Amino acid sequence: MRLFQIFETLKRYLSGKEKAIELTLITFLAKGHLLIEDLPGVGKTTLALSLSRVFGLSFSRIQGTSDLLPSDLTGASLYNKREEKFEFHPGPIFAHVVLVDEINRMSPKTQSALLEPMEEGQVTIDGVTYPLPKPFFLIATQNPIEYYGTFPLPEAQLDRFLMKISIGYPERNFEKEILKRGSLKEELSQIPSQFLPEEILKFQEEVKEVYVSEKVLDYLLDIVSETRKSPFLRFGLSTRGALLLLSAAKARAYLYERDYVLPEDVKELSPYVLLHRLGFKEEYEAQKEAILKTILEKIKIPLL
Repeated sequence: MRLFQIFETLKRYLSGKEKAIELTLITFLAKGHLLIEDLPGVGKTTLALSLSRVFGLSFSRIQGTSDLLPSDLTGASLYNKREEKFEFHPGPIFAHVVLVDEINRMSPKTQSALLEPMEEGQVTIDGVTYPLPKPFFLIATQNPIEYYGTFPLPEAQLDRFLMKISIGYPERNFEKEILKRGSLKEELSQIPSQFLPEEILKFQEEVKEVYVSEKVLDYLLDIVSETRKSPFLRFGLSTRGALLLLSAAKARAYLYERDYVLPEDVKELSPYVLLHRLGFKEEYEAQKEAILKTILEKIKIPLL
């Protein structure tokens, strides 16, 4: 399957980042959006750009700042004196793959301008709706250790991201390889595209048809139930969150050339889909990864 070969292509440009590549591809196949929380310089832009190149898709980068206006993202209707009418000038959101760098530096009003594009795949300006290119994939980043001058994403905004991941520093041998190669700017511009947008849309539709057995559904619902009963949480996973976890599990099965979901697909993706959706009590925020791991380990994986 050509889709799985994308792994090998992307690994050449993102040494030692196999997990991040896998999760990004799964999110893309599931028609979701991705939030990357990590330090600068670990390969976030390279990941987004190389993904757009290999899929033959348009790419746009937006740098989040506090003075950025909603119209700076979406575009605006401007009056054309010669034609004596308003004309719409699309903003950088009108691309297949959009990287929003440091999303939490944008004001809440500007952040909220991303809700409609992420949820509906469209932008409404002055009562007129403009569809975004298909497929549409938004990758946002934020720095986990900088809080001054930032605006934390509200729960409604976080919920629009299928997964939240971190890339992390590469291992020593991979970092040595990166140092030897130097800048990848020229190499990235020469990545040959391997797909047409229509093919990607077909992949995304086929993901929906991946089979899910009753046992896998029950396993997923057991996870949902345990999060809702946990004494460490203010609230557990919503039905919408459960649907998104199922969608991600289907995409993982599809990526690995299976037409059925395994319980391992659900368990493997749970931390990335669930952690930013669960309402942990304030005193347990620092332990949330360990708490979720304990919840998952309590639930018996069914035999298919």
